[in-house]
Amino acid sequence: MKKISTILVALLMISSVSMNAQGKKPKSPPKEAKGKIGNVEVKINYSSPATRDRGIYGELVKFGKVWRAGANEATTIEFSDAVNINGSKLKAGTYSFFVIPTEEANWEIIFNQEAEQWGAYKLDRSKDALVSESPTSKIDKVENLTYSINEGYIHLDWDTTRLSIKVN
Repeated sequence: MKKISTILVALLMISSVSMNAQGKKPKSPPKEAKGKIGNVEVKINYSSPATRDRGIYGELVKFGKVWRAGANEATTIEFSDAVNINGSKLKAGTYSFFVIPTEEANWEIIFNQEAEQWGAYKLDRSKDALVSESPTSKIDKVENLTYSINEGYIHLDWDTTRLSIKVN
């Protein structure tokens, strides 16, 4: 009987710890941005990290290095029809999205055909569907990384920087 009691107490403790862990809010919660540009439906799935008083561009997100443009899994962008990104054609489909930030105003953007991947650790550049450059601008501080779709642009806002991608 003592063994059964010990086992029950252990199971209760494990389930209690598990329930507490499940109740925690993730540091980089999953988000989705949806919108239309012309007749094209656009859907962006990403994880939204917070600045949490950290230096972002040039520190947490290194200049000159491929970044998953969010946290956790690679950010994905889905287009219902073919689009032009900064004047270059991209077929309809779902792509992983990466950025190479620089200290300059234009950043390299990458739409990769392998949509399902963790971070940028195994990015196969031979599967890039489109590589282009997009301008950045200074904005008021945004605590959590946020994507928006409006007026022919996809915007990535985080910290005091906005990346603007022309889509038509």
